[in-house]
Amino acid sequence: MKLVEPPSCSSPSTIVFIGRNSRGQWVAQEQNGLFGGLFVNRAQAVKYALFENGHHPETIIELSRGIELDMSGNKPAPAIAFATSAARRAR
Repeated sequence: MKLVEPPSCSSPSTIVFIGRNSRGQWVAQEQNGLFGGLFVNRAQAVKYALFENGHHPETIIELSRGIELDMSGNKPAPAIAFATSAARRAR
């Protein structure tokens, strides 16, 4: 029997941002900083985001601007805040 860790979120509406940081690494981070990580390529960042958000590709937003991983639990990074407000306006 193989044990698998459950996703960190339970809501399908959880938005996960992916993009590159200032060092060229791929970042995946939940909009409120509940989970996130650094990855060597886009495919791994997307795979992680899908696992953590319950396999909802429609809630993954790839940023063209830089994104820095912030696990402090404070306010979202400016690029994330900008993308979140733009996503809300687009709805």
